[in-house]
Amino acid sequence: MAESQNQRLLSTALPALSSVGYDSTTADSFALLIVDDDPGLLRSLNDLLVLHGHRPEQALGGRQALAALERSAFDIVLLDLVMPEVSGQQILEFAAERGLNSKIIVVSGEHSFEAVHHALRCGAFGYVRKPYDPRELIATLDNALRQHRLERDNARMQTQLRDSESLHRFIVNSSPDLVYILDPEGRITFVNDRVEPMLGYRREELIGRHFHELVDANSLEAARDQFIERRTGRRASAQFEVRLRRRPVRDDLRATRSHLVWAEITSQGIYRDANERDAAGFLGSYGTARDVSARKEAEETISFQAYHDLLTHLPNRVLLKDRLSLAIAQAARNGRMLAVLFLDLDRFKVVNDTLGHSVGDRLLQAVAGRLSSSLRAGDTLARFGGDEFTLLLPDIRRREDAGLIADKILEQLKRSFTIDGHELFVGASIGIAIYPESGATEEALVQSADIAMYHVKARGKNGYQFFSEAMNESLSSRLALERELRKALSADELEIHYQPVVAASSGRITGVEALVRWRHPVRGLLEPDAFLPIALETGLLPQLDRRVQRQALKDLARWRTAGNAELRLAVNVSAHQLELEQFVPQLLADVAEAGLYPADVKLEITENLMLRDIDMVVPKLRALRAAGVRIAIDDFGTGYSSLSYLRQFPVDALKVDRSFVADIRADAGDPSILDAIVAMARGLKLELVAEGVENRLQLCRLVAMGCTELQGYVFSCPVNAARFSEFLQEQPFIALLAAVHEQP
Repeated sequence: MAESQNQRLLSTALPALSSVGYDSTTADSFALLIVDDDPGLLRSLNDLLVLHGHRPEQALGGRQALAALERSAFDIVLLDLVMPEVSGQQILEFAAERGLNSKIIVVSGEHSFEAVHHALRCGAFGYVRKPYDPRELIATLDNALRQHRLERDNARMQTQLRDSESLHRFIVNSSPDLVYILDPEGRITFVNDRVEPMLGYRREELIGRHFHELVDANSLEAARDQFIERRTGRRASAQFEVRLRRRPVRDDLRATRSHLVWAEITSQGIYRDANERDAAGFLGSYGTARDVSARKEAEETISFQAYHDLLTHLPNRVLLKDRLSLAIAQAARNGRMLAVLFLDLDRFKVVNDTLGHSVGDRLLQAVAGRLSSSLRAGDTLARFGGDEFTLLLPDIRRREDAGLIADKILEQLKRSFTIDGHELFVGASIGIAIYPESGATEEALVQSADIAMYHVKARGKNGYQFFSEAMNESLSSRLALERELRKALSADELEIHYQPVVAASSGRITGVEALVRWRHPVRGLLEPDAFLPIALETGLLPQLDRRVQRQALKDLARWRTAGNAELRLAVNVSAHQLELEQFVPQLLADVAEAGLYPADVKLEITENLMLRDIDMVVPKLRALRAAGVRIAIDDFGTGYSSLSYLRQFPVDALKVDRSFVADIRADAGDPSILDAIVAMARGLKLELVAEGVENRLQLCRLVAMGCTELQGYVFSCPVNAARFSEFLQEQPFIALLAAVHEQP
């Protein structure tokens, strides 16, 4: 009886399922369209496809592509992403909106995760990176054609066998999805064989059991609403996601597998009369369940990365701002206080500079763990960047409660950290801002805590202090530092340290980066971060920049005269320098005064600075480039430049940001972003400089990837001019690179 009823329900349900989303074309040939804004690449693609027996239609740019898609139907489209006027992303969106039945293969030099993810999300069948491997491109095309052919053949088969009961059984039992039928009360009357690999149950074990036995408690309400409620009209069908419970397993090999499976459910009501969907005629539900656990995990990963610091896994600025905004609203509503603590690690820079970024990163992770253990339930610890952390303490009764937390943190940090056999000690300077007395907005509270933190540093570090209005009114410590900096400029207390840039092919020193230091009579050797912000605020930066630049050019001239004719000077350019009207003629005059040629100088400008004001930056860079000065993009990969922008800029070299180099570890996966940057530089015929090279492993991998020049602590930290002169005489890195090249 039950079997007969299931057959009737299947006969009612499955014709609807089997008619969805198939192309009924019967053509034996395939229509191909190739789209690119580069005529040369378009011809190259066309020749390749013709060689393999295809007759593609060509579209030069996005506008021609849209016209072609409006005019004709294409089975396959090979599409570039980065095009002027109409981009490849817009064409993808156009195809999705129109429901075009085309397999779109993206062939693009845009390698970012966001671009690939967006293209696939918009319906792209595949993604081939430029410069493309012809074999990979043809293989992807063949796969698309094969799938299109299968879809076409499927459509033919289903047209012929649509009403066949044997087809119904075949579809149900061969479906990659779980197919089910429920009675009006929600009991399972049919389920296909897919249930066992998906949930671990045999079919016969589930017949007669209620669906709530398989649905996780957190998803039960949503499932009950869709399966049990007598639906009519538009509510006759539904699509939703629930978590299903797998059968518990004892097999040790599967012990780590989650007992919960995210499933995408389609549910369709079954009625005696399809035209009268009323409660009296409701016979039950049928539909499918698809395992989407991998997709949900990917979504959770993307969401986590958007709101968390990837190194420490703590909340980042974005998430902190959201939580702080909510906490302020609750505190205002309830008349309570909250506290924001801004924490900066003391002595961390020393660790980073002496032991390298790998040790520094692990120290930050260890510090994050200790700080987390000092917090209450409901508190938020966020990493603000570098060695700065921010703590949100909502709903405190009195300001002293924040002081107790600060004391606890300082006590936790008194104990040493052991990293790679090194016993390390760090302290913390903590500024505390209380709502509402220290500010009523997120920005005001964080800024107040930051100011209080700097007061702690000014009085000797390793402590905490509450913000007060007097801190805004009194800037004595900064004024003192300003006076000392003015004196330093006249007393020659500023020093230039030089870090070698080494040719990957030979190991010879072919470049040098000039880095300023302040030999303070009391505080010792200060890094730029300690005084450049003050120089900028007080207007001393132009004078400081000019002095450093002229001295570095003189040193370069001396070294080149001594026989180092291939040596070039890398000069970092600040936003303030670029904004100066006389920047270009002044730089060229300084170069000439030192007896050098413009080609002896390489200007390093950060990616974000180049994009900040293109109309101002590009003309100045072009003027320098025309004079012979070489241009490099510094910290490449951390900004938002695209291939089209790179073509606009007069660029000779890319300098890979040290964060990508730091990702090269023995236990790390494929450094795909770094690979993409290398491929981009090669495709654009640009030099590629890798900075922050810390160890032999990174050195070997970067040489193998094809980097042109290398810079980092694996060779030397920044040194004074005398020591750098010795480097030039000794050329101590030739042997190191020779050994690297000899490795199999």
